[in-house]
Amino acid sequence: MAPGDKVASLLDLAGDLAGTFPRTASSGAQIAPAVVEADLAALLRDGYVILPDLLGGDELEAIRADVGPLLNRLGRNGFEGHGTQRVYSVLNKTRSCDRIADHPRVLALLDRLFMPNYLLSMLQVINILPGEQAQMLHTDDGFYPLPRPRKALGAATIWAIDEFTADNGATDIIAGSHAWGDRMPDPGEREPVVTSAGSCVFFLGTLWHGGGANRSANPRLALTAQYCEPWLRPQEAFTLSMTRDTVRAVSEDIRRMLGYSIHPPFIGQVDGMHPKRLLGSGAQPL
Repeated sequence: MAPGDKVASLLDLAGDLAGTFPRTASSGAQIAPAVVEADLAALLRDGYVILPDLLGGDELEAIRADVGPLLNRLGRNGFEGHGTQRVYSVLNKTRSCDRIADHPRVLALLDRLFMPNYLLSMLQVINILPGEQAQMLHTDDGFYPLPRPRKALGAATIWAIDEFTADNGATDIIAGSHAWGDRMPDPGEREPVVTSAGSCVFFLGTLWHGGGANRSANPRLALTAQYCEPWLRPQEAFTLSMTRDTVRAVSEDIRRMLGYSIHPPFIGQVDGMHPKRLLGSGAQPL
């Protein structure tokens, strides 16, 4: 906008603060449109879609090797699970899980669901141990206090690092519940999502779901990445929890989703400037 130009609305300022760092294209653009449209149709119909076998054996083994030593804490309440191990702030602890957060097949769906510069809300390791009870049913964007039915404000993925079976704690879902209003779920409606190791279950933030009971003799390892609209507050304050070195090391997609981006006209600015300036030489406050 040229000096002296009048501003008719705040949207007229959209390019001012982000002009030096224009929005980069999502890597989701590399996925064939026909594939994305089929995924999206299933997602909007059922509230979830299975994206099969996105991770290979080497990737799965690298994740198991890196997160195994981090699994040293049990959940603190019934929701986290007293028989479930969780790892938070994963990006600061290993690079092997980055592919979970920025897989192009996932980003292609997010590109169609949300406004540009949507955010990563949570990245977490979840290991359900033998004997764990079923988690309470919940929706992942239910903490945003807006009445249903409504468009999902967030979306989530559950990645099967171990095979998901009906007995080992596979995520339970209620298909179609993303479209409900104020109806509450009946536990008898939950059904396990059975899928192979390396597969991803993508679901809308309005879908009722919960971790399943582990009646097997082995733990069930998974990762979850959750996302939200760019104008919402994420669950994890990544701009506080991530070191600058971590932010420099991750992909441009993840960096943008961590909040090193601008939602026009100026949500996310730091001292009136684009947050990526914080990653420049010296990394001094602006």
